[in-house]
Amino acid sequence: MDAIRQGNRVVLAQAITLAESQRAEDVMLAQRVITELLPQTGKSVRIGITGVPGVGKSTFIESFGKHLTAQKKKVAVLAVDPSSTKTRGSILGDKTRMENLAKDPNAFIRPSSTGSTLGGVADCTRETILLCEAAGFDVIIVETVGVGQSETAVRNMVDFFLLLMLAGAGDELQGIKKGIMEMADAVVITKADGENKKLADLARANYQHALHLLNVSSSGWTPKVSTSSALENRGVADVCTLIETYLETVKANGYFEATRKEQNQLWFHESLNSQLRRRIMQSKKMSTRLAQFESQIASEEILPSAAAQQIIEEFYRTSL
Repeated sequence: MDAIRQGNRVVLAQAITLAESQRAEDVMLAQRVITELLPQTGKSVRIGITGVPGVGKSTFIESFGKHLTAQKKKVAVLAVDPSSTKTRGSILGDKTRMENLAKDPNAFIRPSSTGSTLGGVADCTRETILLCEAAGFDVIIVETVGVGQSETAVRNMVDFFLLLMLAGAGDELQGIKKGIMEMADAVVITKADGENKKLADLARANYQHALHLLNVSSSGWTPKVSTSSALENRGVADVCTLIETYLETVKANGYFEATRKEQNQLWFHESLNSQLRRRIMQSKKMSTRLAQFESQIASEEILPSAAAQQIIEEFYRTSL
């Protein structure tokens, strides 16, 4: 425990691996470790960053992270890569894409795969956040796999949600997916340099207009739109200032603390669902019944929902 509190990267990485394990004994040990470390958690700023593939998330995060470490802040980047639906494998190449940040002594990059989790986050992202906070990191950045129908889960575990967009991608008029836009605390138009600069400025105006048409957030914050260029090293400082202003606003009106409490309640209910499913799937008594129901579903003898209900009822009867 002391090694994690002292910021030992090797022990921190081992603790994260333990938290990611599906073995029952590892799960219990990880929970004991994180519970003991809880007094040292909750003091960081948690930032979620998402965007369409090719928008330059890794490039932006590297510039953003280097800007923060230059201010003597410790930054942890939790980079989530999509898992193969066939092999369950993942490339995990984010350290390569953020080579300069990976070498920074005040930065820690942890690639993880999504595993079976939807929403562009890994199975134990919340646990990893707490472990990084206990290790003394001031800013936790969660980089998600990209914008999709279920790409909003990250919003429920961070304080600030940043959406990266490209200019001229054909999304300005339709405002991309409304759900993601409604959850964004800020939108940054990337690659705003050279011939793209005019397009980026136009996109900025269009997105700002689109955000004004959405419902007013209960946070009391009006989402902002800015531009950035990794080539010209411009725009990152503006995003940092914007986040600081946001935090001042939501901490003053109580939204920050209330949201973190709501996120913990949501975590509880999500864990309840996932652990119940895991217990059923791992039950030796239920394995035969699961195979039988799968066969009946394949032959259209029973509805999947009806089969699920029966499995749960039988599981409860055998567990009592």
